[in-house]
Amino acid sequence: MPILDRWLRAAALVAALALPALACAQTLRWASQGDPQTMDPHSQNELLTNAMNGQVYETLVQRDRKLRLVAGLATAWERVSPTRWRVKLRHGVRFHDGTVFTADDVVFSVQRAKAPTSTIRVYANAVGTPRKVDAHTVEFDLPAVNPIFLEHLGTLQIMSRAWCEKHDATRPLDFANREERHTARHANGTGPWQLVAREPDVRTAYRRNPNWWGRFEGNLQEVIYTPIRSDATRTAALISGEVDFVQDPAPQDLPRLRRHPEVKVIDGQENRIVFIGMDQGRDELLYSNVKGRNPFKDERVRRALYQAVDIEAMRAKLMRGQSLPTGAVMPSPLGVFEDPELERRLPFDLPEAKRLLAAAGWAQGFEVTLDCPNNRYINDEEICQALAGMWARLNLKVRVNAMPRAQYFAKMEKLDTSMYMLGWGGSITDAETTLTPIYRKRGAGGVGDYNWGQVANDELDRLAAASSREPDPAKREQLIRAAVREHNARVHHIPLHRQVIPWAARKGVEVVHRPDNWFEWQWVSKR
Repeated sequence: MPILDRWLRAAALVAALALPALACAQTLRWASQGDPQTMDPHSQNELLTNAMNGQVYETLVQRDRKLRLVAGLATAWERVSPTRWRVKLRHGVRFHDGTVFTADDVVFSVQRAKAPTSTIRVYANAVGTPRKVDAHTVEFDLPAVNPIFLEHLGTLQIMSRAWCEKHDATRPLDFANREERHTARHANGTGPWQLVAREPDVRTAYRRNPNWWGRFEGNLQEVIYTPIRSDATRTAALISGEVDFVQDPAPQDLPRLRRHPEVKVIDGQENRIVFIGMDQGRDELLYSNVKGRNPFKDERVRRALYQAVDIEAMRAKLMRGQSLPTGAVMPSPLGVFEDPELERRLPFDLPEAKRLLAAAGWAQGFEVTLDCPNNRYINDEEICQALAGMWARLNLKVRVNAMPRAQYFAKMEKLDTSMYMLGWGGSITDAETTLTPIYRKRGAGGVGDYNWGQVANDELDRLAAASSREPDPAKREQLIRAAVREHNARVHHIPLHRQVIPWAARKGVEVVHRPDNWFEWQWVSKR
């Protein structure tokens, strides 16, 4: 055999042997404790679900590494009047099935996101009525001034109208009633990643979209997500190299991970507040031994529970210092203008808590069930158990009903609860996206959708509603401050802390830790 031929064959063999190693190097295997709820981008407003769908479906405006708004499927926008915006769309974009992206898809997607089965309808309604001007221009007519129109626009993921019509998916699936539609396990967006396989609670796989209009900053070709419920198992998988990245390492494992030579910890605070809600709407609680009355309607009872929470003990012992206690039910200090008055917690004061409970007629306590996810927030079930122990000192018998996030959110959407845990946050630091879904009375168009405790405070509702449409920044700031003060004074929720979420990765994996805890794969490099 000629020397050149032997050399070429040897080179080919070396290249063939190198291919699996190359493929492995460009495949990111990652994990966290939960699983996305659905592949339908308008059905569930939950971070992991939004973030994973956001790799496939894009928005008109997007976020950069510092959460600043940048061009996405839209290239330009202008406010042509106080209640009208004109948006120019990107040319040459195709969905993963080859369909051309046009204004028809934008109009369809916004209207779809307003459906009763959508949990982002409050944001879709906030951008008004979309109208096609031409194939690459859409105008939005708003019913009133929206001070954060672009922020809302950045929450709406765009779908293909033709694909949805083909698969009988023109409305979001009804997650609360366990509806199954094509969009539960299939996806077709314009984004950098294409969904390859979806096995709920087992494995979700993606591959790079070779026809994406944007520019990849990382080198990944494939992404495989595996939910791992157990903290110990997730940590072991990362240390062994079974997975390359863990988005939510357990606080108790961080010292060990920081010491490991093949692992690195990427520190970061999340824009997310974790708090406890109470049913303040029903005359009788669903899950309590109290009949014919609702203790949570009494502000003194709510205040007593708040003041029985030893938040510093929870921060130091349970959270291992990885939390930021606050008195503001707001994801970011920016939402309350970094105001110490609004951030101030009620003091931990067990004697005062007992006095308040006795004054309300509950010195002997009562029984109630606290609903809690067990795979959504850092130490979520453990936090609920710790609270139950603290409230036991008030003679309250709190039963913790912990469950996986998929069951939990379906239950909560039906208001099937007497007391619950919720974490709230995301990329928007403005108060509006907390005031309208959480503080306001439940109403049409998604207003109060996450007010699972059915709080109905007329003054709070008036202030929050006014801030939503006030164009003057100074006047709007005063309305927001007043709304938060009213909320805090009436103790409508029990604030706990803002989450701190360090990420953990193998040494050769480079990631960008955004403050909204959004894991953007096209920025990831692996060697």
